[in-house]
Amino acid sequence: MEDIEIMKGDKLILRGLRFHGFHGVKKEERTLGQKFVVDVDAWMDLRKAGKTDLLADTISYTAIYRIVKEIMEGPPHNLLESVAELIASTTLTKYPQISAVRVKVGKPHVAVEGSLDYLGIEILRHRSVDAPNC
Repeated sequence: MEDIEIMKGDKLILRGLRFHGFHGVKKEERTLGQKFVVDVDAWMDLRKAGKTDLLADTISYTAIYRIVKEIMEGPPHNLLESVAELIASTTLTKYPQISAVRVKVGKPHVAVEGSLDYLGIEILRHRSVDAPNC
């Protein structure tokens, strides 16, 4: 049986981030590029920020957005798994107050027959397991 953990607690939420990038294994993906949609959840304790109302006691959404943008619009990767892994590891490394991060990367325009919103992947990384030395 697969071990599924439901994350609980406070988190920063970034939804529907859209970028044009050149990730993929096909020649057309590398030359023409395509649209990608990214969602990020970053778990951290938000109680102090809730009490103080100070940005210094949390992480700005735009800081995480910049990480995603740099990676999605940066050098190409063959696999979405690699792109998501880089987003997760960079976020955990840069922000030690984040205990876990979930990254979902989707391709809304894929060459398959049928109607769909997107095809993609989702990863969940925990600081204690996946980035213990961050």
